Amino acid sequence: MGYRRRTLEMQADRIEAVLQRHHVQARVTGGAVTPRFVRFQLVTDGATKVNKIKALADEIAMELNKREARIYREGAAIQVEVPREHPAPVRLLPLCKRLGSAPPLTAVLGLEPDGTPLMLRLPAPDVAHVLVAGTTGSGKTALARTLLTSLAMYNRQNQVQLVLIDPKGRGFGALACLPHVLGRIATSVEEATDRLRWLVEEMERRDHAGVNRPALVVGIDELADLLMTGGATIEALLTRLGQRGREAGIHLVACTQKPTAQVIGGALKANFPVRLVGAVASKDEARYATGITDSGAEKLEGKGDFLLIAKGESVRFQAAWLGPEDIERICLVLREGACGRRCWSGSHVQPAGVR
Repeated sequence: MGYRRRTLEMQADRIEAVLQRHHVQARVTGGAVTPRFVRFQLVTDGATKVNKIKALADEIAMELNKREARIYREGAAIQVEVPREHPAPVRLLPLCKRLGSAPPLTAVLGLEPDGTPLMLRLPAPDVAHVLVAGTTGSGKTALARTLLTSLAMYNRQNQVQLVLIDPKGRGFGALACLPHVLGRIATSVEEATDRLRWLVEEMERRDHAGVNRPALVVGIDELADLLMTGGATIEALLTRLGQRGREAGIHLVACTQKPTAQVIGGALKANFPVRLVGAVASKDEARYATGITDSGAEKLEGKGDFLLIAKGESVRFQAAWLGPEDIERICLVLREGACGRRCWSGSHVQPAGVR
């Protein structure tokens, strides 16, 4: 159910009441309702310091009966962001229908707070490889499934192919039906080692031949578990792919629950310039996962609430979601060969439960 204007006006009045109690000259001038948050825009008298309003975050949250309030500056305005009581999911298929087409080798991630679709072009020099981090319940594996599936939706098999490594055999199992997947999903350390060795050999072959297509996207679930069981061999192979893979058209998309120095060494971590960070357990984990002090990742709501970190800056977004039935329908359409980059704007496939 959408937010009613009366509710929004009441919440705006309460925010202004808190500000007045602390002699802050500011008023609510507008805002937006997103699938997960309600955002209020404040305009001050010009003399009020932003930090003075940030210090009132807890009091504003209490006034609105919310778990937290996030306050930050955006241009000349200050934004107050609070979670919705009943957040709405962002479904990938309706989002793709809205988008219509996508540039080559570009993944669909979800929606930014202002409702803008967020996409990620893997071959870009400042992207190359992606680390997805977050605790259980953050939605990290679901986001990785969305990223990989969207690549298959918008690119033919001669443009992109997927190599999947899933030590627990659960995260990427539903993607096995995608025609873009090479071979079976690697679930054991031995299978993972063989795939990574083949990828390094393929990288060297491509370097020698001067080719980089089709793109090979390597999806890895439970990276920490793979590194702990595979040891130095796995880490060395991944580091080589991370350092030299982009020029050969090889991109890593790795998920981990524990983005700590003990689990992911500095050499490997340095090769993931883009981080998609969901809810983490502590401020220390947030700092290590994002590379940013006070990123706020430890305060994320979970269930698809993420930060995209690139070049030291962050964008908060709601990850798009795919249900099992949606993946089955996408696989069916792709195996029939009915789709190219533009077909998802039509009616080839509808998400389950959406008419």
